[in-house]
Amino acid sequence: MFSLKGKTALVTGAGRGMGLGVARALARQGARVAINDFYQDRANQAAEQLHQEGFDAIGVAADITDPAQLKRMVASVQEAFGHIDIFVANAGVPVDGMGYDRFIDSDPAQWRQFLDLNLMALMHATQAVLPGMLTQGWGRIICITSESWRAGVPMGIAAYAASKAGAVGFIRQLAAETGKQGITVNGLSLGTMNNWEGSERIAAKSCMVPRAGSPEDVGAGVVYLASEEASWVTGQIHPLNGGSLTA
Repeated sequence: MFSLKGKTALVTGAGRGMGLGVARALARQGARVAINDFYQDRANQAAEQLHQEGFDAIGVAADITDPAQLKRMVASVQEAFGHIDIFVANAGVPVDGMGYDRFIDSDPAQWRQFLDLNLMALMHATQAVLPGMLTQGWGRIICITSESWRAGVPMGIAAYAASKAGAVGFIRQLAAETGKQGITVNGLSLGTMNNWEGSERIAAKSCMVPRAGSPEDVGAGVVYLASEEASWVTGQIHPLNGGSLTA
């Protein structure tokens, strides 16, 4: 089950952390993987790690908030591998970091960077990969989103959460347009992950499974959504949160 042999996946923001975990999980199931990162050296290093583990991977750098760079990246992956079957929109935090400011104190320029990365880049990338998927009659579009879209937290992430909520709306509408063509569109909504200091302490108090999520957890969720076994699953936002939210 869950074989991805013969499939090609493009994963954004995969030079490290959760994205690299996703890329590795897809590769383990047989997919060829294109690893995107803002920095070429980090993308190449991640691809080399997978090569050393016996997997087929390439590094492709691009600022995905730049539509021109994004389209060139998609074209380069299609040239290298022939087609893109699975697109995982993982990149979600700006290069300069989150910047946890109360909304009242925030600069509108900060709002724009989250909207550009989490909504506009998703839409531009999807428009670039979708024609090939429609032609072949098979495709998987998977967006890594956040439980912040449905649960308010006093952390100063209003713009980030708004951008993730926008992505959720896009996922559901696109799924309605593409289901008859063999393309599924889903989101994986993450709770407290182990990529920041203090996450394990917070998760131990707030999660039914008392630990933070890992790259392996995210990778497993993406593999399922990318698989043929999930062909009847679309337009859904799947919580991956250790039981911290159940409604």
